[in-house]
Amino acid sequence: MRILIAGATGHTGRALTRKIQQSGGTPVALVRESSDVSVLPEGVETRTGDLTALPDDVADSMDAVIFAAGSGGDTPDALTDAIDRDGAISLIEKAKQAGVQRFVMLSTVGADQPERGPEALRHYLKAKGEADAYLETAGIDFTIVRPVALTHETGAGQVEVSAGHVSGESISREDVAEVLERCVSVPEASGAVFELSEGSLSIGEAMGLINRAA
Repeated sequence: MRILIAGATGHTGRALTRKIQQSGGTPVALVRESSDVSVLPEGVETRTGDLTALPDDVADSMDAVIFAAGSGGDTPDALTDAIDRDGAISLIEKAKQAGVQRFVMLSTVGADQPERGPEALRHYLKAKGEADAYLETAGIDFTIVRPVALTHETGAGQVEVSAGHVSGESISREDVAEVLERCVSVPEASGAVFELSEGSLSIGEAMGLINRAA
């Protein structure tokens, strides 16, 4: 399975690329011309494209797309909109036109209620929420994953999923990456929107519960 990854050179994206390789898939990193591709695992295929101006054929020959990019709320509002909302929407449309089987969105907890988030993050949350809402009605098979605070700790492989609110307050990027990788092909992930945190279930068990959680 060929999987295009937006945000592949980020911390979560790198872990995701490794997970896809380990599972026998073919990750294809979407990178800008200025991206530092040396951070990617050895031998990873790349495809050049900027989220602010994607080529029409960016998703051609892909079986799935995972959007793991994000400004993180520290960029100017205009750039946040260009990446987290407009860039995501553009990639959704390119994936749809290319006949991609599933689009997996790495969103964030609070994207559904940005007005309740910290003031400094509200614009970012709003942009993510608008991209999520677009994906839900875009006419492409999708999964939306909304993790809580991300850490750089080694993944424990134990998570919690919920269509409401999870009780955990953090989760490792490594565990998020594994969930994203599984969401590409697990039937239960089709059409699911869920929050994700560290928890007491193995990732395999949690994936089997997504439809009931969502």
